[in-house]
Amino acid sequence: MVCKKCEKKLTTLAAPDKWKDGSKNVLAGSSGRKLNQNKLLSRSAKLRFNPLESKCKICKTKVHQDKAHYCQDCAYKKGICAMCGKQVLDTSSYKQSSK
Repeated sequence: MVCKKCEKKLTTLAAPDKWKDGSKNVLAGSSGRKLNQNKLLSRSAKLRFNPLESKCKICKTKVHQDKAHYCQDCAYKKGICAMCGKQVLDTSSYKQSSK
């Protein structure tokens, strides 16, 4: 759950690089991946692990959404925005189970 203010901060597309003649993934040697490149020494291998990955403020699990402070489960149960924590829904009349 995200409020209207935080909706602008979300990314627009999951895969913005479309398959066409001018994209990076057409030619292997151009601006994309180098041929015979060691994958363990490449830049992409260093970006995988992020020790400062955000965790949910309530249940301390990993948050899969960028710039979010609450996981989707806790945000829905509390009726709050996952990014800023502002009250979005009134969940007083909802019958929810808490794991």
